[in-house]
Amino acid sequence: MSERVRVALQRLPDGEGLPLPSYMSDLAAGADLCAAVREDLTLLPGARALVPTGIAIALPPGYEAQIRPRSGLALKAGVTCLNTPGTIDADYRGPVGVILANLGSEPFVVRRGDRIAQLVVAPVVQAAFEIVAELPTTVRGEGGFGSTGLAS
Repeated sequence: MSERVRVALQRLPDGEGLPLPSYMSDLAAGADLCAAVREDLTLLPGARALVPTGIAIALPPGYEAQIRPRSGLALKAGVTCLNTPGTIDADYRGPVGVILANLGSEPFVVRRGDRIAQLVVAPVVQAAFEIVAELPTTVRGEGGFGSTGLAS
């Protein structure tokens, strides 16, 4: 197992009685986050909503937390996270929320305690931006947005 980073967690009033973020397997990268909705929330096809998780966190300097979709929800129901990965900076102390979107063709019901997203804690490197007259060349050059093709 890799190193563990201490993350202070505050349970907010809407998170009372809900499980804390947890890893569902020994080698999981993401800890599942639960919905802290007070009543069922129905996401119609094409709709989105900010879903509370009932927690706030304090990350140590040099780390971020990323909010990512759960693959099973995406595949089975077409439900994903917008603004993904969502970034929680080390100096943010507000409630953790998940922007869920229903890209599927059927309404999707979010119930209290449902596992709706994953939280991944990762190290951060800040760049030192430097203005230069020209960039070093590469074989790829300015090609982007599929310029390398689809087939091997």
